[in-house]
Amino acid sequence: MTKRDYYEVLGVVRTAPADEIKRAYRQLALKYHPDRNPGDGGAEEKFKEAAEAYSVLGDLEKRTTYDRFGFDGLRGEGFSGFSGFDASIFGDFEDILGSLFGFGDVFGTRSRRRPSPQRGRDLALEIEVSLEEAASGVEKEISLSRADHCPECRGSGLAPGTKKAECPTCGGRGQLRYQQGFFAVSRTCSHCHGAGEVIPSPCRNCHGSGRVKQKQKISVRVPAGVAEGSRLRIGGQGEAGEAGASPGDLYVMIRVAKHRFFEREENHLFCQVSISFSQAALGASIEIPGLDQESEVLKVPAGTQPGAVFRLKGRGIKDLPSHRRGDMFVKVQVKTPENPNKEEKALLRRLSELRGEDLDHIDRSVVEKLRNFTH
Repeated sequence: MTKRDYYEVLGVVRTAPADEIKRAYRQLALKYHPDRNPGDGGAEEKFKEAAEAYSVLGDLEKRTTYDRFGFDGLRGEGFSGFSGFDASIFGDFEDILGSLFGFGDVFGTRSRRRPSPQRGRDLALEIEVSLEEAASGVEKEISLSRADHCPECRGSGLAPGTKKAECPTCGGRGQLRYQQGFFAVSRTCSHCHGAGEVIPSPCRNCHGSGRVKQKQKISVRVPAGVAEGSRLRIGGQGEAGEAGASPGDLYVMIRVAKHRFFEREENHLFCQVSISFSQAALGASIEIPGLDQESEVLKVPAGTQPGAVFRLKGRGIKDLPSHRRGDMFVKVQVKTPENPNKEEKALLRRLSELRGEDLDHIDRSVVEKLRNFTH
């Protein structure tokens, strides 16, 4: 059975931001969740289809691969589709019902989990590489400013020798309960933001946040064959998480600078060289530069016409997934002699005579051909 496009499954456009994709998934998960549709196999399949779509589109790296290569690209990275319910994606089903329908701790019997410290924010930046660097790969050192764990409190936000205290507003529960007739509605405590604890003596260096802005230099390995617009993911090089939580990731966007001689299309290289009239007529061997410093000899056959294109197999750029090389295409332009001297003119006239050409005769062949074509 053919898979549906993941954007179509969630009902969003391909340029939809992450929060819109997450919102669309939650709505579908609520609608088709098996608990709300007992015995409905169709609803269960739609629930699984939505979960699979979000597991890809909700992950920046997988989404980038899917946008560029589709389902084949995901299979190449070992993704095999839906593999069960992911609580980190959908969260506690009852909690979502509570937030949507306005009830929470019904009868006061259900306990709520305190929020875990948030993972650090992902960062993104852009670097430019030359076409030579894109072809062969390169190590780049980049500078960035990011929030790192405070070195004095090691991310805890606490002053030395102190510890966290119970939140005086919610009594350590992280929730504030309000009675609304038959229901007891719970809301996250605005003082401790659901943690149930506060910092009475914050660290002087980070003022209790556990993080400080720092400038860092890191090394980025750009693989051989990388293309314009490619994104590299460097795990753990984003901003530090809250309260010592794990850091986010760094995403590096690649820009490839314009080359003075070559143009690139996918993994093929295109260039243009000029040869003399004599070389075109008699044939010649032309040296073509390569991106990897190794030149290639192109044998131009006798009688080559202006605009002829020659293909050098395997002299292009390495393909990143398959490691196969593209080809190089060389277009030949014949350069007409400028300001020939008397001896050169005599030789050219002699050539014209040998070929039966009358230089003083008006050649009407082009006009005749055009007239025959139009009629």
